[in-house]
Amino acid sequence: MSVSLTVGAYGVAFGAASVANGFSVLQSCLLSLLTFSGASQFAVVGVIGAGGSAISAIATASLLGIRNGLYGVIMAPRLKVKGFKRIIAAQITIDESTGVALGAQKRSESAMRHGFWLTGFGVFFFWNLFTLAGALGAQAMGDTRAWGLDSAVPAAFLGLLWPRLEKNGDRALAVVSIFFAIAMTPILPAGLPIIATAFIAIAVGLRR
Repeated sequence: MSVSLTVGAYGVAFGAASVANGFSVLQSCLLSLLTFSGASQFAVVGVIGAGGSAISAIATASLLGIRNGLYGVIMAPRLKVKGFKRIIAAQITIDESTGVALGAQKRSESAMRHGFWLTGFGVFFFWNLFTLAGALGAQAMGDTRAWGLDSAVPAAFLGLLWPRLEKNGDRALAVVSIFFAIAMTPILPAGLPIIATAFIAIAVGLRR
């Protein structure tokens, strides 16, 4: 619940930013309902708001959504769902549901699955609720960056990731990835520095 509410509240910033960039309240809500990937959604409204084409917006959003596909590869054999339930699971396979599930894996498979479903549905509910609130109150909110809501998602994800850094090698990998992402931020487009750190993890994994 703490992760779902904290991350979901960031939907206010998206709703307000979406309307500020020319999207209607309905379009903003549909983006959250159907896309349900914060980074990709911000990419869409940012590109369109800056005068870019729909193709450019979709391409950028899809690139940022690659990580969700990787999460699916990790979670599919653990959840073992089929049919329509598999489609639902795919929709709520995000940073937070994956993080909570993997964090609970040591307790039991049941705890892992509960963590995935409850966090996924929780974030989905609050994200869409706060998207609507942000879209309706966009003018009253003013500059959403002044609210500091953008810190909620990385703070929540850091809280999920930190307990998993049990070995010195894992901690070293995390520190190297942090500095690499910071160094690449002025060079690569938004969102790509984080994705680029995956290559560091792959290199370390192959070496091991």
